[in-house]
Amino acid sequence: MRNLKQTAFAVLLLPLMACGGGAQQQAPAETPVQDSLKNQVVETIMTRRSVRQYKPQAVEREKMQTIVECGINAPNAMNKQPWEVRVVDNADYINGVTELYKKANPKTAEDPAFKNMFRNAPTVVFIGHDTKSESSPFDCGLLAENMMISAWSMGIGSCCLGSPARFMKTPEAAEYLQKLGFSEGYELLYCIGFGYPDEAPAAKPREAAKVKFVE
Repeated sequence: MRNLKQTAFAVLLLPLMACGGGAQQQAPAETPVQDSLKNQVVETIMTRRSVRQYKPQAVEREKMQTIVECGINAPNAMNKQPWEVRVVDNADYINGVTELYKKANPKTAEDPAFKNMFRNAPTVVFIGHDTKSESSPFDCGLLAENMMISAWSMGIGSCCLGSPARFMKTPEAAEYLQKLGFSEGYELLYCIGFGYPDEAPAAKPREAAKVKFVE
């Protein structure tokens, strides 16, 4: 019974450490529990799919807080953390900017599955980057990957979005971009839709031949 409790405690503790909750603790020697968790990490990465159809409910803010914390604990050049993150689960905001998007892109609304411009996601994370930092696009990419992988581990789907971010920077959407409140010197780079999946996309092939070990 004692071993079972120790195992359960380790399973709960390690994900928190991975997102920064145990940053000050010394990593213990590898155990069978940790080896199993490593396999879980690999499985999460290999099974994650981009989701474009979601159930209507927004992701709970407690879970989004964990997802964002995993994001900001991503590696970044010289720990400059050249990002700003804005989480939006306000339906009025999402639907309001979507109406502007539909006026500018009327054909999109012809799709009966279309609900909003963020691939129908009920929660959207906007990523701003420091325009003076050369590494910021790469650092923000690492931030995003951490968020999407951690979300998938909790049963939450995601989709990285470029065209909605471009629309957010047009004159039509200026009011909504301003509401995000990015600091001076920061610019919206892209956004990520999050939500509970309402589809199960199949895996797409990857070109493994592009990977080579150099002797």
